[in-house]
Amino acid sequence: MALLPGTRLGPYEIESPLGAGGMGEVYRARDTRLERVVAIKVLAPRLTTDPQFRARFENEARAISALDHPHICALYDVGEDRGTSFIVMQYLEGETLATRLGKGPLTLGSALRVGVEIADALGKAHRAGFVHRDLKPGNIMLTKSGAKLLDFGLAKHGPAEAGHYVRRGAASDERSVRLQPDLTSMPTTPPALTAQGTILGTFQYMAPEQLEGQDVDARTDIFAFGAVLYEMLTGRKAFEGKSQASLIAAILDHDPPAISTLQPLTPPALDRVLKACLAKDPDRRWQSAVDLASELTWIAELGGQESSTAHVMSRTAALRWSAAGLLAGLLAGAAGSYALLPRMGNPASASGGVTRVLVDVAPTSFAPLLPIRPHHWGI
Repeated sequence: MALLPGTRLGPYEIESPLGAGGMGEVYRARDTRLERVVAIKVLAPRLTTDPQFRARFENEARAISALDHPHICALYDVGEDRGTSFIVMQYLEGETLATRLGKGPLTLGSALRVGVEIADALGKAHRAGFVHRDLKPGNIMLTKSGAKLLDFGLAKHGPAEAGHYVRRGAASDERSVRLQPDLTSMPTTPPALTAQGTILGTFQYMAPEQLEGQDVDARTDIFAFGAVLYEMLTGRKAFEGKSQASLIAAILDHDPPAISTLQPLTPPALDRVLKACLAKDPDRRWQSAVDLASELTWIAELGGQESSTAHVMSRTAALRWSAAGLLAGLLAGAAGSYALLPRMGNPASASGGVTRVLVDVAPTSFAPLLPIRPHHWGI
C-alpha cells in the first residue's frame, strides 16, 4: 500500500511518490529535524516478513554507507517505524539515463563524461568488495553535478551465495528463469526471487557468466557498463532479440555492431574499449573499472586533439598536393617551351648556340611544406 503525503516515518514526512520497484517504493520526503529534502526507500510490506528480502534491504544500506563517492547516491539514515523498514538517501534532481536515452543517443562528449563518472564509481565499489550486479540506465541518475549510481539492492559482497544464479544443465534450474514480457523494463527483483536459481539483475545488461550461473565479480559489472556505454553512444541496445531465447543467444554468442558503423566519427580507440568491455570471456575484458575510467578519460582528452590533428593533416596534405601540382605545371611549361625552340627561328639556335629559358618561381605559402626554394630552371 502506497504511503500518503503527510505520513511520518520517524522524523521524516512523506511528500510524494518518486517510483517503485520489485522491493518497494521510493518517496520524496522532508527531514523535519534538518529541514532538508531526502529520498526514502521503503521495503514493500509483503516482503517485510521475508528474511531474505530483509537481508538484501539491509545489505543495500551497508553497501551505500561504505561507498562515499561523488558519483554514488549518498546514504543518510536507516530505520524502522511501525513495522515499515526504510532507507533514507540523498534526494537527486534530474532524470535517469533511461529517460534521457528515450530522446536519443548522447553526444560523444556527454557519453564519455558520464562513462568516466560511472566507471569511477564502480571502481570505488569494487575496491570496497561490492559487485553491483544490476547496472543499467534506470539505475543511473543524471544531475547538474554529474551522474549518480543508484540501487545497490542486488550488490554482492564476497563470494556468490549458493542458489542465487541459474546453473546451466541442472534439472532443478530449467524452470528458474522468470522474465517479464517487456525485456527492457524487467523489474530489478521479480516476485519469485526466493525461488532456487532465479537470475538476479536486469536481463538485457547481464554478462554471459551471469546468465550461465557462474560466479560473478567486478568484470561482470564491466560487461554491463559496456552495454550501457554502447547504448549511450548509439541510442540502441547492445543486445536485442524478438524473444527471450533470441536475446539470450545474442548475449552469449554474438557481438553488437561496432559503434563506428553506426556513428562514423567515433574514435577507433573507443571501439576497442567497448569490444573489450563486451568480451564474452571475463578474462578478455577490462580487469579494472579504474583502468577503464582512465582509458575513457584519455579518449575524452584526446578527442579534441584528434579532430584538430586530423584537420591539420588534411589541410597539410591538400597544400602539399597543390604545391606538387604547381611544380609539375612549371616543369611541363618549361618542357613545352623547349620543344618549341627549334621552330622559333632563333638565330642563336640556327647557329648551333645554346638557348636557355629561365622560369622564375617566387616564394609561396607552400614553401614550408616542400623543399621548394626560389631558383632558376635552366634548359
